[in-house]
Amino acid sequence: MDLRDYIRIARKRWWMLLTAVLLSLGIATLVTMQTTPLYATSVTFFITTPNTGVSDAYQGGLFSQQRVRSYQDLLTSDRLAVLVAMDRRLGLTPAEVRERISAEAVPETVLLRATVTDTSVERSQQVATALAVRFKNRVESLETPLGQQISSVKVEVVAGPETSDGPVSPRPVRSLAVAAVLGLLVGLGAAILRELLDTTVKSPEDLQALAGAPVIGGLPFDPAMKSGQMTAPGAGHSARGEALRQLRTNLQYVDVDKPIKTLVVTSAMPGEGKSSTACALAMLCAENGQRVLIMDADLRRPRVADYLGLEGGVGLTTVLAGQAALDDVVQQYGEHLFVLPSGFLPPNPSELLGSHHMAQLLTELREAFDIVVVDCPPLLPVTDAAVVAARTDGALLLARVGKTTGVQVATAVKALGAVDARLLGCVLNMLATKGADAYYYYDEYASKEGRGNHRRRMDGSAKETTAAPADVTPEDAEQPAEGPKAGWVGSPR
Repeated sequence: MDLRDYIRIARKRWWMLLTAVLLSLGIATLVTMQTTPLYATSVTFFITTPNTGVSDAYQGGLFSQQRVRSYQDLLTSDRLAVLVAMDRRLGLTPAEVRERISAEAVPETVLLRATVTDTSVERSQQVATALAVRFKNRVESLETPLGQQISSVKVEVVAGPETSDGPVSPRPVRSLAVAAVLGLLVGLGAAILRELLDTTVKSPEDLQALAGAPVIGGLPFDPAMKSGQMTAPGAGHSARGEALRQLRTNLQYVDVDKPIKTLVVTSAMPGEGKSSTACALAMLCAENGQRVLIMDADLRRPRVADYLGLEGGVGLTTVLAGQAALDDVVQQYGEHLFVLPSGFLPPNPSELLGSHHMAQLLTELREAFDIVVVDCPPLLPVTDAAVVAARTDGALLLARVGKTTGVQVATAVKALGAVDARLLGCVLNMLATKGADAYYYYDEYASKEGRGNHRRRMDGSAKETTAAPADVTPEDAEQPAEGPKAGWVGSPR
């Protein structure tokens, strides 16, 4: 992955980064509040050796620098801690004294800095003062040759004891800054891991590679679909309406030598938008002047009648059971669109859809209409869609961005291939129009074009309307399509 991929992941899963940062800041705040403040007092020593000339000074300086590294360990030794703890005012044991002392040799110098940290300011000062005296005496005692009274090393206190103005620990600002950075890194790592483990379809390229079939349409998400009531996609210039028109055009060129007349719309799993897409596609084909029938062959969870606001009590199952004629159950919706609802829910949907009567019905409808769109159940839970697709010109497979997995797409394609059904192409539904994963940028243009003065209805007439308010989308301002008409207008050709 390159930098753009990381940026896209961060924009897409920003909530993971924010959660990690807030959680890290919360933990850092809690730890800071529960940490006992520590105060530091430092003492700086200057290590020298007696000399009588320039060469002696140079050699003495090298000697002192080498000694400083040894004295650094001496400052934190048990022996010196015992000497400091002898001061009864401190009230500390040698081990406690040693825990409070740290030493640091200043590089390339003969300076040695000792720091005493304690929960009490006064005690840190007392320990540092006692340490300065005991360390000076201890070093000069060790560096005094036998039989002599003068030490070869001289220790002078050049700075301190100096106590910090405030606590050296905790430091809230630094702790929170470090916590925020760590939280950001953890959140980004979790987001990248989540992206790598996500096996859902994310782009048309992914879908085409998984299905081995062309992606002939990408449908962006439309908030107006949440209402559950279908509106005419041609009434306005929404991004989804334009994408559906492109899908309609692409279907016409799937096979120019053998135009598609019977089409199954299905998906791998429920909830991927097959029914709404089938209805919208049928509406657009009818808007183009073609005689179109949409058949609800989902005999388990029919949705077409609900989407179009029609009565679905009688329909396909009624005809297949021989209880009614086709003319009696087909309902007209607008001027060129006809609807065959599902009818009552049978106990054996697969057997009914695979019956000889169903094959005869499809043949009859092929002759009567320019296009027959069949809404079928998902392919993976049941075999209904595969049975119907084998008797039509082909199937359109829908997949939903971020929901349909690659395994589900591959299994659905195998289900169609098992019955020699033709896969015309795939459609990727619910594409993002905004954000990191946006593929379509039609919204701004559509919002301007969709506020025209005329709005088309299903019967082809024009209704004068006022422009939609600025805060209302074209879908919100659309008029519902003309209601159903009883009976099947026109005889089969």
